[in-house]
Amino acid sequence: MLIRNPKEIVGDCFAYCNKDIILREDGKPLTLHDLNTLKQCARGSEIYCEKEHGITFVLLKDSTLPQGYKTEGLRLYNARNTEVGAMKASRAKALASWIDDTRYCSKCGGRLVEHDELTALQCTECGKIVFPRIEPCIIVLVRKGDKMLLARHAQRNQDIYACIAGFMEAGETAEQTVRRELMEETGITVKNIKYFGTQSWPFPSQLMIAFTAEWESGEISPHDDEISDAGWFTLDECPATPQPGSIAYRLIHNEK
Repeated sequence: MLIRNPKEIVGDCFAYCNKDIILREDGKPLTLHDLNTLKQCARGSEIYCEKEHGITFVLLKDSTLPQGYKTEGLRLYNARNTEVGAMKASRAKALASWIDDTRYCSKCGGRLVEHDELTALQCTECGKIVFPRIEPCIIVLVRKGDKMLLARHAQRNQDIYACIAGFMEAGETAEQTVRRELMEETGITVKNIKYFGTQSWPFPSQLMIAFTAEWESGEISPHDDEISDAGWFTLDECPATPQPGSIAYRLIHNEK
């Protein structure tokens, strides 16, 4: 159940500025007072809480923070925290982004308000219930002998080589998505697709489903619109790769 502008703190407090988490410079946890202070930086921002998961949160956009606060990438924050702490921070970010993006009913265009019992929004006109959006994606590390397939994605603004990833399409299994994405983006086929793990990636609402696979056939032929470069690398000769805090890092370094 979501509560707008709670009068008292519920569990842990989280604040975000666009994609980054907001922290106090003195290292102390955020309080409801901090959230109210930060709320004044962005017109239209609202504080929400979810008692079931013990989180209170606010999302700011393109704001200049007051003195005493700083931002940090959520990936780095989660890497430094416990699994439970990372889950709460990711859930707060995902819910904040979902609420900000979901204002009107997709069925009738009516206004959406917080549901009385569920973590959901409900249409004031037709009664349609809208639950938080989760968009499943695959991410896969392909091995060929002692080498792994890494690619530089054309849409990234960093010179980072990472695993192949992509959104699942309607009707696909995750394994079918693995095969399709690899063929579309690199021109290779794979075998022995094995489940590795998952990670919430709330930018804004992805669930990353990770796999490993073995090269079966084909030569690397990068898709120009998606991949700017790709190749086979040993762990010792890898170019710049994702940092700790992402499931891509765990795949590359084989960390369960």
